[in-house]
Amino acid sequence: MKERVKSWLLALLVLGSLIESYYLIYRLPGSDSAVMSETLYVKADNMGPEEKVENLLYPNKMIIHMGDGKHKLFYPSSTFYSLIFNRLKGRSFESFQRRAVQDFDWEKIRSENPGIELSFGSGIPVTLLQRVMQLSPDSLFERESIDRIWIYNIKNDSKAHVIFFSTRGDIVYEAAKADLTVQDVQQHVELGQNLTSYTSVMGKYYVPEAKIPLVEATLPSAFYTIEQMQSNLFFDAGSTRYIPEKDGSEIYTDSKRSLQVDRERNWMSYSDPAALPAGESTPAMDALEAVDFVNQHGGWNGTYRLAATEEGRQERKVSFQQYYGSYPNGSYPIISKPQLQYGTIHVELQQGTVSHYERSLMYVDNTKAVKKIVELSGGEELQNQLDQLGKVSPVEDIIPAYVPVLKEDKLQLLPVWKVTLEDDSVYTLN
Repeated sequence: MKERVKSWLLALLVLGSLIESYYLIYRLPGSDSAVMSETLYVKADNMGPEEKVENLLYPNKMIIHMGDGKHKLFYPSSTFYSLIFNRLKGRSFESFQRRAVQDFDWEKIRSENPGIELSFGSGIPVTLLQRVMQLSPDSLFERESIDRIWIYNIKNDSKAHVIFFSTRGDIVYEAAKADLTVQDVQQHVELGQNLTSYTSVMGKYYVPEAKIPLVEATLPSAFYTIEQMQSNLFFDAGSTRYIPEKDGSEIYTDSKRSLQVDRERNWMSYSDPAALPAGESTPAMDALEAVDFVNQHGGWNGTYRLAATEEGRQERKVSFQQYYGSYPNGSYPIISKPQLQYGTIHVELQQGTVSHYERSLMYVDNTKAVKKIVELSGGEELQNQLDQLGKVSPVEDIIPAYVPVLKEDKLQLLPVWKVTLEDDSVYTLN
């Protein structure tokens, strides 16, 4: 009798243990617990290929100063841009001497001296630039970020001059030793002689003397699913809870991290406020960390360029700009509009650790693009348009770009002039 009672007690204990294990494994704590299911867990798939940081570091434009006030502009992936930049990446630059910007007559150099000017937008840290160019910086130059490189010849001077512009605006660094000859610079300047010439306006921006052709494209589009994003961002995608928001957006959270989805703009925003800081942080280290994070959490659904490493009060924001186009015709940035966020990836870091991540949920099929050639305005017509915008604030820069327009299941990329004013506002023409 005692043995039978012991057997029943043992059976009850085993059953109780199994029930408890079930709740521990398959239930979340709290009243809003969700049952885990294999159907809710999507294996993390590669939404786009990984990318090396070296492939994200390149100038947003190349200005060829031909002398006599004539200029040419080349853009990424175009024939002469690729030829010149690949050659420059194989040259060495060293013995950097620090000088004041005011030491040079830049207007005279721009209009009279044959040369090549590489524009890096908001700037690239020197330690990153070393990955694509052969630089031998000293400890002072190594801590800088560079937004321009200007290589030029001076009449009756036997050596080429190479100037690196600090993003601080008042300092430049001249490479006293450069593996470039006067003949090298002149050879590069003479490329594209028959292409459209540009006129410099106050040394700030360049207006083409004639209309310029660009490809307009219509591409089949689709969207990454919520399950795909969860599997790429959460350790256990099946353990997330869904929280609807009043503004129509959706939030998925595992109580530590959150994924917010705006279906109207097809945009996602991921936050990890509890991420442990790595400690040491520099613009270059944060940019590398941002690239690694995107590689591991979605990949790159197109061609991108490192656009900015902006420092805030407690965080650093790293932005990547998407480009459309290819060799030999060139590629141009895709600029987001308020109604359609597409063309950028944003990563925010605190003390070297990613705390915020934003990107579009849309992707396109480049192999099925329908293309046609259109023309952007130039000459007097374009200058008149810029003069009108200049009444709002002086024009700082113009560059060909694409505006995305979603029509049913297709994405149109419409060529425009992207105009940036001194007050940082951005307008599009055409």
